Amino acid sequence: MLHVELACNVANAYSHLPKFDAPKYQGQDIPHLNFRLDTPDPRTIYHPYSAEIGPLNLERINAMCLIEYPEWFTGHKPDVQEDVTQYGSIGEFYDAVEVGASELVYDLQGNQNQINEFQYFYNEFTDPTITTDGGQGLSQALNLIKAITDQGEGKTEGDVEIPEKYQNTADGFEESWSHFRKFTAIRDSKDSPEIYPYKIEPDEQGLKAQKILIDNFTEFRQILKRLFSGKDPGNFAPVMATLGGNILNCWQHGALPKFS
Repeated sequence: MLHVELACNVANAYSHLPKFDAPKYQGQDIPHLNFRLDTPDPRTIYHPYSAEIGPLNLERINAMCLIEYPEWFTGHKPDVQEDVTQYGSIGEFYDAVEVGASELVYDLQGNQNQINEFQYFYNEFTDPTITTDGGQGLSQALNLIKAITDQGEGKTEGDVEIPEKYQNTADGFEESWSHFRKFTAIRDSKDSPEIYPYKIEPDEQGLKAQKILIDNFTEFRQILKRLFSGKDPGNFAPVMATLGGNILNCWQHGALPKFS
């Protein structure tokens, strides 16, 4: 959620109102990433994989490793694409965002629907919003993008530690590890995580659990829309916290979590 907040702060600074459409998880289609454009193609390492909701097994762990796969040639100028699906890694995508943000620097306006809901989880991250216009605001915007990528979404050139100012100070796990390192550690572990059994066609209790999750996640998407459009978000924190319990409730009743 921190990355959602930071990306939305950047979008709002450029008067681009964020949208929160219902997610779709199908086959091996991981939105916005075309792994065949990366060198080397990470699918030769992390396979089999699945983009569909399921238990934390090898297929899902491999999918997370692919999503967090580093941009190994950090620092080069990206081939900016109009089609957002034509990037091999999240790191390269954010390189392109930086280029676009710099080119549109005179469109940047600070204090437009800037949100800081996670300040108590990142005490060293003192400037997670964009408060000034133009060039000064651009420096702040690039700092938010750097926080996203340095935490492990792409621009790490492999296994490097997260800078202290971007580390979780409240409830993190191995705070200096990037997301990519965390998922590869799970993948390489000798002890596979214990998972819940489930049915493709759940019983009445499982269906009920799925509906509760869908309803609450639909409400949460509307809350996010209000939050990042400068309106009163209502019960943002309670609903967000509830979703974790809703997901667990699905698993405990032998049903795959569904969000739409």
